[in-house]
Amino acid sequence: MAVPYEETGRTRQKARTRQALVDATRRLLAQGADPTVEEAAAAAGISRTTAYRYFPNQRLLLSAAHPETDRSSLLPDDPPDDPGERLELVMEAFTRLTLDWEPQLRASLRLSLEPGAGQPMLRGGRAIGWIEDALSPLRRTHPGLDVRRLAVAIRSATGIESLVWLTDIAGLSRGEAVRTMRASARAILAAALADHPAGEAARRHAKGRAADPDGARPGDRRESQPRA
Repeated sequence: MAVPYEETGRTRQKARTRQALVDATRRLLAQGADPTVEEAAAAAGISRTTAYRYFPNQRLLLSAAHPETDRSSLLPDDPPDDPGERLELVMEAFTRLTLDWEPQLRASLRLSLEPGAGQPMLRGGRAIGWIEDALSPLRRTHPGLDVRRLAVAIRSATGIESLVWLTDIAGLSRGEAVRTMRASARAILAAALADHPAGEAARRHAKGRAADPDGARPGDRRESQPRA
């Protein structure tokens, strides 16, 4: 089996060269270009012959420019318990990332739609995991609710595919598109909660807290009214 060019010889220098090509590609994408290997090489100050050793074709180059992150959660430290509040925080971060990465994500989406593209890069499930993480308290409070399926439903109404449709087809500004996606996420969650009432244990817990916000059980407190 052939060893990739960058994994032989001076690997550290080759890694820097490869990254320079990827960074140049991302800059060109951000400028609205559809860079070829030759154009990325010129922007990076690297010879065309060298660039083709790393990326024999444009598809491989654009695939390498797809944004990557090792974040397993978009929630802040010490997040709230309420699923709605958690979803709001995740959707705020997710839509911001979608805008920040829009040029690369658009390129990846185009590649994913090409005939014979195979497994699309956008099916990694990264965003679904972030949304599922936001909704995780529902597994305790709403045991009859399929949290994974709910996360998939919310993802289907958000992300780069929705941004492209809302801006390119519906003609919304990016700000309007973001607000629409976040509103859709809230609506999908609200509909799911309406269709799947909370479990009995969660209802008892909520009822107890409503009856006594300070945590005492009903009947534990004595009347403090003065006697006649």
